[in-house]
Amino acid sequence: MKKTFPIAVQAVMIDLDGTLLDTIPDLAAAANLMLEALGHAPLPLDTVRNFVGKGIPRLVERALARDIDGHADAAAMAKALPLFERFYTEVNGRYTTVYPGVREGLEQFRAGGFPLACVTNKSGAFTLPLLERMGMAHFFAQTISGDTLARKKPDPMQLLHACAQFCVAPERMLMIGDSVNDALAARAAGCPVFCVPYGYNEGLEVQSLDVDAIVGALTECIPLIIKG
Repeated sequence: MKKTFPIAVQAVMIDLDGTLLDTIPDLAAAANLMLEALGHAPLPLDTVRNFVGKGIPRLVERALARDIDGHADAAAMAKALPLFERFYTEVNGRYTTVYPGVREGLEQFRAGGFPLACVTNKSGAFTLPLLERMGMAHFFAQTISGDTLARKKPDPMQLLHACAQFCVAPERMLMIGDSVNDALAARAAGCPVFCVPYGYNEGLEVQSLDVDAIVGALTECIPLIIKG
């Protein structure tokens, strides 16, 4: 059931790729360097954009199959995944940009006394280096990556872990994301959820998601919540 506004919130979780940062140029560069090394043709940027959302191994598998629903055999993945990770380590943050309103929104959350957690499906080896390179790591009291726990979004485990670490009940912990993974994880955890329309949703319209609000920027969140 959707909430009525303003929503009482004690802390906030925010997705990374597609919500805080536009990382597609880095991911596409790494994917195409991997494909080139394997003797395959590169993929267009917009194709890679639709492949993002289920973590790096799934991105690599989709890139190998050149299909969002595609699969690759274990031998191909064993060869491709280390290549991608090597290239992505080299380019991580090089071409990434911060979405409009993100820094201002993070400052507003901090000024409002809302502790922040970054909850992402990105591997931990890439998450903190990227946040640090973009000058955003200091905003987050928690950073929960795709390999921090046994399961990741759309499973609710990461969100419930963040709630427990902040000692906040799920119904008082807001999730902000850009995709079906964020919406499903939040609903399963019992958290209110907002989505931005500019991110990566595996080719789906964000308007189709079960969320409490669609916000054009992080700066639009504060009027919709109260501390409590």
